[in-house]
Amino acid sequence: MHSVPTDVSDRDQVEALKQAADALGPVSLLMNNAGREGGGGILAGSDVWERTMATNLMGVVYGVQQFLPGMIAADWPCAIVNTGSKQGITLPPGDTAYNVSKAGLKALTESLAHDLLETRGRVSAHLLIPGFTYTGFTKRRGVAEKPAAAWTAEQVADFMLAGMAQGDFYILCPDNDVTREIDERRIAWGAGDIIENRPALSRWHPDHAEAFKAHMEGGAA
Repeated sequence: MHSVPTDVSDRDQVEALKQAADALGPVSLLMNNAGREGGGGILAGSDVWERTMATNLMGVVYGVQQFLPGMIAADWPCAIVNTGSKQGITLPPGDTAYNVSKAGLKALTESLAHDLLETRGRVSAHLLIPGFTYTGFTKRRGVAEKPAAAWTAEQVADFMLAGMAQGDFYILCPDNDVTREIDERRIAWGAGDIIENRPALSRWHPDHAEAFKAHMEGGAA
């Protein structure tokens, strides 16, 4: 294994990474997985916002811009995987900077997938949406052992590869506590805020608590 330490928020370092990769041979798979926690709300300092957006969103932009041209020019199957987050879809209150960065990444990856239609499937894009996963982030919060509810990184990787094999764009991972059905109901409720003209993030709005509970239980919203 050959590693090249890279700060993905620095365009020049990502370019250097591309040059180092080219020295080893053609790149067929790019996985933009580097990320950082935001840890800040709307009024968090500009340093929190800038660091979070620089890594979680612009780092992916730089990676795609550096590696995609070579993939398009190739004549073999290639793929780009961007690691998103359920928080970038459901936007739970309390970590706004992170949510915004991952919501932007979702929009970026969806647009990328559409642009790649011109390759007729030879170059594909995929949005990996992990569930609760035991990672270095978790360890730094002082959690020494994997919680029972969490998946391991290896489980997520296996699920991702299976999803890619069947051509999935949205690779929505469950975990040991949240099933796909639960995720689907939460996502559908969020989309319904626009359709039903409910308050923003009504899932957490006190006036809609009972309706959301009924929705999750399968009743009428």
